[in-house]
Amino acid sequence: MQLHHNTIKSLIWAVLIGTCLTLSVGCSTDQPIDVSLSPPEVEVITVTAQTIPDEPEFIGRAEAFRPVEVRAQVSGIIRQVYFTEGRNVKQGDQLYLIDPVPYNAIYQAMRAKVAQQKARLVQTKRNLARVKPLLEEQAVSQKDVDDATADVLSAEAALDAAQNDVVKAKFDLDNTLIVAPVNGRIGRSNFYEGQLISAQTTLLNTIDQLDPMYVSVNVPESYILRRRKELAEKKVERPDLYQLRGVMTFADGSIYPEEGVLDFTAVTIRAETGTLQGRFTFPNPTGNFSPGQSDFLPGQFVSVRLKGYKRLDAVLIPQRAVQHSANGAFVYVIDNTDKIELRQVQASAWYGSDWLIEDGLTPGERIVVAGFHRAQPGIHVTVISSNASESNHSNQEMP
Repeated sequence: MQLHHNTIKSLIWAVLIGTCLTLSVGCSTDQPIDVSLSPPEVEVITVTAQTIPDEPEFIGRAEAFRPVEVRAQVSGIIRQVYFTEGRNVKQGDQLYLIDPVPYNAIYQAMRAKVAQQKARLVQTKRNLARVKPLLEEQAVSQKDVDDATADVLSAEAALDAAQNDVVKAKFDLDNTLIVAPVNGRIGRSNFYEGQLISAQTTLLNTIDQLDPMYVSVNVPESYILRRRKELAEKKVERPDLYQLRGVMTFADGSIYPEEGVLDFTAVTIRAETGTLQGRFTFPNPTGNFSPGQSDFLPGQFVSVRLKGYKRLDAVLIPQRAVQHSANGAFVYVIDNTDKIELRQVQASAWYGSDWLIEDGLTPGERIVVAGFHRAQPGIHVTVISSNASESNHSNQEMP
């Protein structure tokens, strides 16, 4: 048993001595170890500047071009309603009939009064014609002539008044039939047959002109100030303010085929919202006389993209080239010696699949777009040019 234990100890010592001899031989070799590594590869693109559309988008609300109130010019009982609620009407279409009987009676009475005053005028003129020659013969006094002249003038005035009464009576009679003042879509009636209405004060209905249509947008004051600064610094350009166009998008993402024109901007910023109102006019041809149909309706919420602005010398880089840290956005720039530099940038907005860089890069510089896990500031890299273009800017639009 003791012999077996000694044999095991001898084997352990033999293994340890052999291992030490092997290590000493390996350490004393004259062959050098090659620890050199090639620079890591990264994919880069060259920064370029270009002119791009700069088209902000705002929330808007559709409004009728001309909401026209339908009111009665005379009082009375409604005898008939001619239209169908919610349908399109044309200018001159019959809408309501107010009982015309009392107004026709007044009209006929005024006509009779005119005839009466005409007869009186004829009589007074004949009387004046008789007394004038008698004055020369001293058969009548000057007072008689003056009285006859006054009677003629009074009869003429009475005739004028009677004729004006006829005009007023005819106006009232004609206005017992209420017609559509404009083309548009008529709403729900507030009064029906048999109801009494009052002149001027009673709102019978409203007609909304739907072709064209207004879309009002509210532009934040911050945007106005920023845009003013960019125009002054020649970073952006635009045509005349009222040549700007609007592209409308509905809530379901569909785009309206007709462009609108900016036709109004308010002169005061709303204190409660800090916005300035602008208004676009959009054609709405199917809102004209297609019963029950319209491309869009008053009160509808839409978004309007403002066309006409262009951003000059814009720097666009792929979104994947922009990294983010606690200090903000940054990119990896390759210098002339192919060394990596970490560069802070100001990425202001997305443009399609790219970032718009406001500050931090200049055209001609190279930035890393792939191989970030091998990129470290200060190391040299092997540069591989990216494919011709990361994105097609010609069909992209600024959000």
